[in-house]
Amino acid sequence: MREIAFDEIASLVGQELAVTEWQTVTQEQVDLFADATGDHQWIHVDVERAKRESPFGGPVAHGFLTLSLVPMLLGKSVRIVGAVMGINYGLNRVRFTAPVPVGAQVRGRVAIQSVEPLAASDTLTRGPGWQIVWNVTIELQGNARPACVAEMVSRSLAAPAEQPASPSTASSSAGR
Repeated sequence: MREIAFDEIASLVGQELAVTEWQTVTQEQVDLFADATGDHQWIHVDVERAKRESPFGGPVAHGFLTLSLVPMLLGKSVRIVGAVMGINYGLNRVRFTAPVPVGAQVRGRVAIQSVEPLAASDTLTRGPGWQIVWNVTIELQGNARPACVAEMVSRSLAAPAEQPASPSTASSSAGR
């Protein structure tokens, strides 16, 4: 896991920060996700029918299950030292570019696309902190095409003693 100081975040824009370990997507995960979301489409939960009738040759994970792995993959790859919490603020763009067969191995490739400081007056997070756009690619072992490509937006809040530097200040002080 890569540890990053809170005030270093802005200096890492454009850099790949981490690649996670491979994780197996199990039928149990798929079934639990189907129960949680009410999406029991047979290509996900009916193993025998999926083997017989699916163009994928067996059951596949829901696209949204694949996307829901992003917080876990981020959590296993990057820790922001000095942050008291991170908040999922949404997604800018998501594409499911390849199916994830049950039993497949996936991993995350994580980079920072952009960083903006949050104002202390921000009504949602009550700043100070950062709004971070993460580029997360969920790779599928043995497949050149990724399973999912997402731009996830999060907000990282500073501990009360921490005050984030502006992106221009953080970038210029990173080389000292």
